[in-house]
Amino acid sequence: METHRRFDKSFTQKKTHSAPDHQITRASFVKRDLSAFIGTLGLAGSSRSSEGRPAGIVLPETETGRLFRLRGKTNSRIKHWDVITIGNLSRNRYWGESDERGVRSAICSCTLIAGEDFHLLVDPSLESEKEMAAELDRRTGLSTSEIDTVFITHTHGDHHCGLAHFPKARWLAGAKVAEGLNKAKRYSKAIEPADARIHGAVDVISTPGHTMDHCSLSFDWEGFSVVVAGDAVATQDFWAERRGYYNVVDFELSARTMDKIALIADIVVPGHDNYFFTLSHT
Repeated sequence: METHRRFDKSFTQKKTHSAPDHQITRASFVKRDLSAFIGTLGLAGSSRSSEGRPAGIVLPETETGRLFRLRGKTNSRIKHWDVITIGNLSRNRYWGESDERGVRSAICSCTLIAGEDFHLLVDPSLESEKEMAAELDRRTGLSTSEIDTVFITHTHGDHHCGLAHFPKARWLAGAKVAEGLNKAKRYSKAIEPADARIHGAVDVISTPGHTMDHCSLSFDWEGFSVVVAGDAVATQDFWAERRGYYNVVDFELSARTMDKIALIADIVVPGHDNYFFTLSHT
């Protein structure tokens, strides 16, 4: 079992004893989760390439030659990532609820992406400063002052309602999202248009449909390609049908964007759900 690592800037502080079962790293958790997922598919084994990158999961003898392959690099600068809040929708058609009326408060999924020298938070989700700080500490051991970068996927309020709790961080968004939020003059400082790549490791990708200016983030980690999709993907159920949420601007474009994400991602973090795998075979 891997030793437990405190989620901090150095990623070098390790306990000298084996971690108890409830203290596992993101890497070991995802690999365990992936193993369980593969088990449900009845897959037979795995192999690795000569470069040390995952070469694929071999399907049973009846389908010899078809492999599941991970799309990411193993030498990424990303050391850790985690979902801080698992989002929920105000109304969910897959739970038998009508699109016409909200039945609960919406919370978006908030994700932390970290390297050796940065902590990037995506879509700060909690309006209460106390609750935002508590969830960040509970999930990562970090304080709000240790977040140096915040990225906003789009202008809908549930995806930036906690932004003001990170005054020391650099605030980033896609160019049009930044322009829209700055015009609203809701915050004490400007949101900057993000470059195509953040911290040399995280790509900003255009994912229109939910809103026309929506942007998601893509990065490699431990051989996986991860897309933090924001509301380009509402939940795993919406993803399975390639259906946009009731308030999308363009349903057809939203479906095409999900197809685009499917070509990139091994793991998707949707806007209002926990992460899920999107493995495909060759």
